[in-house]
Amino acid sequence: MRRRGFIIIALGSVAAVSLPQFARAQQAGKTYRIAIVSPSMPVSEMNEANEGIYRPFLGELRRLGYTEGQNLIVERYSAEGHPERYREMVSETVRSQPDAVFSAQLQLTLELKAQTKTIPIVGGGVDPVGFGIVPSLARPGGNITGVDGEAGLHTWGKRLALLKEAVPTLSRVGLLIVPNAYGQRGGAMVKEAAEKIGVSLVDSQLAGPFDEAAYRAAFAVMVKERAVAVYVGSQYENWSNRKVIIDLAQQYRLPAIYGTGEHAEIGGFMAYAADWPDLWRHAADQVDQILKGTKPGDIPFYQGTKFILAINLRTAKTLDIGISPNLLAQADEVIE
Repeated sequence: MRRRGFIIIALGSVAAVSLPQFARAQQAGKTYRIAIVSPSMPVSEMNEANEGIYRPFLGELRRLGYTEGQNLIVERYSAEGHPERYREMVSETVRSQPDAVFSAQLQLTLELKAQTKTIPIVGGGVDPVGFGIVPSLARPGGNITGVDGEAGLHTWGKRLALLKEAVPTLSRVGLLIVPNAYGQRGGAMVKEAAEKIGVSLVDSQLAGPFDEAAYRAAFAVMVKERAVAVYVGSQYENWSNRKVIIDLAQQYRLPAIYGTGEHAEIGGFMAYAADWPDLWRHAADQVDQILKGTKPGDIPFYQGTKFILAINLRTAKTLDIGISPNLLAQADEVIE
């Protein structure tokens, strides 16, 4: 069932704890309250069963001593793929006055920045200085810190070059890129790389709401325009719809390269990505520092430096693509 507007819940484990037990937990020490905001992930999936973001983030918080239902309350907000709901959702988050907010998407972090100068924010994304989130990675100042998973946007171009190396006959690639500020800048890097290697690009015309219907329509456009492969932008919406994207790529027999390693692990052809689980653990550590009294502006942005090339040989075999020994030698993870 589609939920309207934004959604706020505390994790079910809170309900499972009896009131006397919860009261004792509060008496033993302070109970902290954090908010998690998502552009598209269903609230029901924003938990430790979700390997990509929330398992490393929430798992690290638990390791640091925060237990939901005892000394931690987590409120979850989702726009469910509707960008037009971001402002309302963020307004509700700000009104709730949590001790800290965790945002794993650039556009939501920008909206949070616009709506509050006091609530501590830990944001995940790319190029926080270039996008005006903070003036400096080392000394962010203000109420925002976080993690940077791209170390600039050069990785967007490198992904296309890797796809071309895997498929030397590559000539026409569909772009599955969310049309926001991040996607526009990343897309420009892909176009620059495409010109250098002689590949033409096809706009998928992906548009919100970012749900299964939107991705089916985008793939139909790419197939109609004779794309022979797909470039999937490393954006939150594409990550939260990863199963749909991979299924469609398999249906149309299109090799695709992705911006998160999890795509390759669950059947995607290739991925070149930061070690995102490590980054989300660092984000949890930043939340811990904030809850212990450190100002977010005094916590440097953590910038990932490790990038992982993953190749799914099972998918390559299904697509009748032979991976060269040279490319296999470059791979950090080979899924057989």
